[in-house]
Amino acid sequence: MILANFAPHIAIIGIFSLATAYGALRKRPWTIWLTIILFFAATTFSAFMIYNILTRDYILGTSMIAYLILTWIFTAYVASKRNTLES
Repeated sequence: MILANFAPHIAIIGIFSLATAYGALRKRPWTIWLTIILFFAATTFSAFMIYNILTRDYILGTSMIAYLILTWIFTAYVASKRNTLES
């Protein structure tokens, strides 16, 4: 990815997303911590992308808004199921 000028922070967010999804499906207790890390990383990344790209590329801006909203929804969902994941 680095040789193709691919931004490594996108890959890191993707790896955290996959690990969090695996933990949520398997009901692992560490899912809560990865969700918190992913929430802040994805919110910061999305807000930055929305701020810089929304006026130039509406499709990418709209998709980043959808990604941001879905990140908040699924973080709230994992937080509401916290007792299930901890046991």
